[in-house]
Amino acid sequence: MSAKAIPNIWSFKPAIDCFEQISTINKKVKSKDCSPQGLYPVIDQGQEMISGYIDDEKKLIHSEEPICLFGDHTRIIKWITYPFVPGADGTKLLKAQAFLYPRYAYYGLRSLDIPDKGYSRHFKYFKELDIAIPGLAEQKIIAEKLDTLLAQVDSTKARLEQIQKMLKRFRQAVLAAAVRGKLTEEWRKENNIDLDKWVQLSLDHIVTKIEAGKNLKCIETPPEHDEYGIIKISAVTWGEYNEEESKTLPENDLFLESRRINVGDFLISRANTIELLGNPVIVKNITKNLMLSDKVLRLVMPEKDKPWVNIFLRSIYGRHEIEFRSTGNQMSMRNIGQKALLEIPIPKPSDLEQHEIVRRVEQLFAYADTIEKQVNTALARVNNLTQSILAKAFRGELTAQWRAENPDLICGENSATALLEKIKAERAASGGKKASRKKA
Repeated sequence: MSAKAIPNIWSFKPAIDCFEQISTINKKVKSKDCSPQGLYPVIDQGQEMISGYIDDEKKLIHSEEPICLFGDHTRIIKWITYPFVPGADGTKLLKAQAFLYPRYAYYGLRSLDIPDKGYSRHFKYFKELDIAIPGLAEQKIIAEKLDTLLAQVDSTKARLEQIQKMLKRFRQAVLAAAVRGKLTEEWRKENNIDLDKWVQLSLDHIVTKIEAGKNLKCIETPPEHDEYGIIKISAVTWGEYNEEESKTLPENDLFLESRRINVGDFLISRANTIELLGNPVIVKNITKNLMLSDKVLRLVMPEKDKPWVNIFLRSIYGRHEIEFRSTGNQMSMRNIGQKALLEIPIPKPSDLEQHEIVRRVEQLFAYADTIEKQVNTALARVNNLTQSILAKAFRGELTAQWRAENPDLICGENSATALLEKIKAERAASGGKKASRKKA
């Protein structure tokens, strides 16, 4: 941050000089050693505030002042006001220096424009990025304004995210109604068709062949136009086929033409986490030369049956069958074999009713997709709004009127310059010791 970007009565310092780093030696706990319940919370650099619990009191971090946790790998910042145990790897525990109001320091961290370097270290940027420093009275006012404004932003974000969850439940309700014949109840009455005419089959009565690819060592980036590649399991998600989730073959000769992915293919993941296992998609668009991997299967069946099978396997009933028949570690990767997949029971209406069900499902999903697109656009704006508000705060724009009304609280001994000089003098008087780390 340049001096021109802040009021001339403010100062600024490198972020590294604005905090004391609290030692975590012999304190950090790995996630595998945590339990879902326990006496003491473990806080790491992950998305969730608390990653688990342990009962070892010796691992606790105590502090009279609030602590800011910075995720060295994730850039996640957390505000902690109670005893806790630090998670292993990448957790930097920071305590605001005396010239910073603690809550202002926390927002100062959130305002830093730290570049995303993936899973590499990010704490090094604290030496390059500045935090603007007004007097303590103004810091407190700014922190209070940010608490109010960002709480409103978070509330809006939570409501939008709730709509996303509602849309997910809506889609599942549509699929459930479809495979139980509820969507076409009135339609059957109008066409004198009985629900009892639905046939109960297993998937092997519809699928004529299953094809699998190979496990090949590849370049992790997607192939270019004239290159050949292999898809990842992440290419097969909730009804969507994503070509970018692919890897490039080291040699074009490894490409199997018989396993090439074509428009209209019915693909399903045979290995993934329990939530994503067995995701089916029907390929609609192709721009890359890609083949099946060993973890993605192609189910060969009549074209007229593909949409119906896709609907059933994505429904709660299909999901239950896939999860029930899968094997492997419940917490990590699960697998479903070809034989187990083909044994899944599936109801089958007439071709005419199948067509009507598919039409109605697509119509309702299109409606949900329209709403979801609007929600995602709003969420993007809300996320940008947070950084915009922080930027305004640390340019002094949120407190411009306050400064005009309280000149005595920003000048003289209350100015940022006087505050920094006072802290400097106090340190010199106490022997000039400046600890970079503080023991817990």
